Amino acid sequence: MTRTREDSPKTPDLATPLPPEMALACEAAGAAKAGRDAIGLVILGLLAGAFIALGAVFMTVVLTGAGDLPWGIARLAAGLVFSLGLVLVIVGGAELFTGDSLMIVAFASRRITLRALLRAWSLVYIGNIAGAIGTVALVFLAGHHEFASGAVGKTALAIATAKAALPTVQLFFLAVLCNVLVCLAVWMSFGARSVADKVLVIVPPITAFVAAGFEHSIANLYLLPYGLAIKAWAGAAFWTSIGQTPAAFPGLGVAAVLHNIAVATIGNLVGGSLMVGGVYWFVYLRPRR
Repeated sequence: MTRTREDSPKTPDLATPLPPEMALACEAAGAAKAGRDAIGLVILGLLAGAFIALGAVFMTVVLTGAGDLPWGIARLAAGLVFSLGLVLVIVGGAELFTGDSLMIVAFASRRITLRALLRAWSLVYIGNIAGAIGTVALVFLAGHHEFASGAVGKTALAIATAKAALPTVQLFFLAVLCNVLVCLAVWMSFGARSVADKVLVIVPPITAFVAAGFEHSIANLYLLPYGLAIKAWAGAAFWTSIGQTPAAFPGLGVAAVLHNIAVATIGNLVGGSLMVGGVYWFVYLRPRR
């Protein structure tokens, strides 16, 4: 039997997609997300919340004992390891609220309605909350804060306290800048041809936002409640080991945590949807004569 041209192996297209093609891929992805069933969006959101929390766990460990390093070097190391979170989201397949800000592209192109957009964002955000808080419970019950003679817990408390003290305006703009970088990482992943490509385009922007001290609402859904859990329920032996008491962290309370997460969420949405998704839609996909 003779082989036809159709039977012959096809050579894979190894050309890297250009930005206009990436815009179309982003638009199609947004439409597909909006069409997914509710339970699927929540579960994928739960996974993403847990993945980002795991990146935050890794970051907390690396920052523990890094006080002897120059501040910038310690932040660089923290950013590199925190990248694990978005790598797991993109490569493993999950739905992250901050990255899904790019669904605005599908909305602007009239591929999805405003109702469908808000539905997807809401369900994913609910899942992200569940995943992050569930990870808080697991990590706390594992006694992770007691590692290194309590030094890991002390670092977690310091991180949470600093975030809880941020004033509203500063927090908002830190969150805007954060999600510009997160969404650029997601945007560039639309041009990746392999897992290695995706990892390579994700790590630099995520490292940059952590090193710069920008604010990510979903990461904060782990970092702040974890600090609260330590403050509220850590045993006496932990406080003795770090030489402090819960009274040393008066600014770390429920109201401060909710303020941080609410403002960071709004800032993240503005940075991702308007300053990345909106700009790329305008350049590549807006209707033209």
